[in-house]
Amino acid sequence: MEKRYQITSESVTEGHPDKISDQVSDAILDAILAQDPQGRVAVETLVATGLILIAGQVSTSSYVDIPHVARSTVRDIGYTRAKYGFDFETCAVLTAIDEQSPDIALGVNRSLEVKMGEEVEDEELSLGAGDQGMMYGYACNETPELMPFPIVLAHRLAFRLAEVRKKGVLSYLRPDGKTQVTVDYVNDKPVRIDNIVVSAQHHPDISLDTLREDILREVINPVVPSSYRDDKTQVLVNPTGRFVIGGPQGDTGLTGRKIIVDTYGGISKHGGGCFSGKDPTKVDRSGSYAARYVAKNVVAAGLADRCEFQLAYAIGVARPVSMSIDTKGTGKIPDDEILCLVKEVFDLRPGAIIKNLKLRRPIYKKTAAYGHFGRNDPDFSWEKTDKADVLKEKAGL
Repeated sequence: MEKRYQITSESVTEGHPDKISDQVSDAILDAILAQDPQGRVAVETLVATGLILIAGQVSTSSYVDIPHVARSTVRDIGYTRAKYGFDFETCAVLTAIDEQSPDIALGVNRSLEVKMGEEVEDEELSLGAGDQGMMYGYACNETPELMPFPIVLAHRLAFRLAEVRKKGVLSYLRPDGKTQVTVDYVNDKPVRIDNIVVSAQHHPDISLDTLREDILREVINPVVPSSYRDDKTQVLVNPTGRFVIGGPQGDTGLTGRKIIVDTYGGISKHGGGCFSGKDPTKVDRSGSYAARYVAKNVVAAGLADRCEFQLAYAIGVARPVSMSIDTKGTGKIPDDEILCLVKEVFDLRPGAIIKNLKLRRPIYKKTAAYGHFGRNDPDFSWEKTDKADVLKEKAGL
C-alpha cells in the first residue's frame, strides 16, 4: 500500500525583519571574533519601525563599534532609502550590553571533568558546555545537499528573489520577501510540487499582474524543476494582492524567531535554541552544527537513507549527557550499532567540536539567511563528509 503525504517548508529573504535581526546579531559576533577568537558573545537584536535594539552579554578584549556594524548590515541588505520603510542611516540604534555572567563562565572555562582531575591535551578541550539543552541534526538522501527537498527549494526561491532585486533584474522589488513550497511524497520520496507561494515586497506603482508574470519568469521558472510540476501545481504570488509596507515597518523582527527556516523546514525535530548571535561555546549553535555533521556523514556513508541525531548537554559538562540515532527505519544496520560507531568516530565535547570544525572564525553572518545547513561553502565546515569512509569501513558495508 502506498504511503502518501505532503510536507510544506518556508524560507524568507535577508530583508525579512526576523532575518535582519539574525544578521545583525551574527555580524556583531563576526566583528568580535575577527579581533578576539576567544570572545564570548550572546546578543539578540530587535528591529521595529526606525529602531534597532541590541541586547545581550559580551566578554571580549576587542573593541567593536556595534551601531556601525548594525547599520552596515542593514545597508548591505538593501534598506537604503526611507521610502522602503527602514533606512540604515536614519534608524536609531540602541544597545544594552553586559559581560557574560561569571557563574556561566565558571562552567565554560573549565569543564566538570577537568575540575575532577581529567587531563586534556590542549586548553580548548577543557571547555564545558555553555548551557544545558538538546540539539538535533538531520540528513536525508533526497537532494545532493543531503537535505529535505522542500526546504532546499524554499531557500533557492528566497535567494533568487533577493538576487533579482540586487542585480536590478526586477528593480522595483524591495528587500522583504517570503517563499513556501508544498511537496507531495509517495513512500517517503518527493514526487511532485503541489503549490508554491512567493510574497515579494514591491514598489507601490507596480501592478499585481506585472509582478506575478515577472516573479514566475525570473524567480520560479529558473529555480523549480519542471519535472516536479504539472498543470495542477498551484502558484501563488503575493496572494494578499499588495505587499508595499514590509520590513521592520510592517512587522517587528527578533533574533531566533525563524529556527525552522534555519534548519530542516520542520521535517526534523528541533531542540528549541536558536543559533544567531551566539559564539561557539554555546552548544545551541556548535552542538547543532555537530549534530548535522554526524547525521550527514551517516547518510553519506550509506548507513541510512535518513538520519536524525540528537545530542544533549549539561551546563559546565564537556561530554554529552545523552545521544540518540533515529534512521526512520532506513538504516542498513541497526540504529544502536550506528550510534556506537558515531561515539567511536566523533568527539562531541564542545571544545573538540570548536577545534575540529574551526568554529572560532568570523563566518557567521552569511549563515543567518537562507539556512545554516546544506550550503556549498567551504566555511560551512559542518557540511563536510570526511568521516563517511571511516563510518562505512567500520560498519563493514
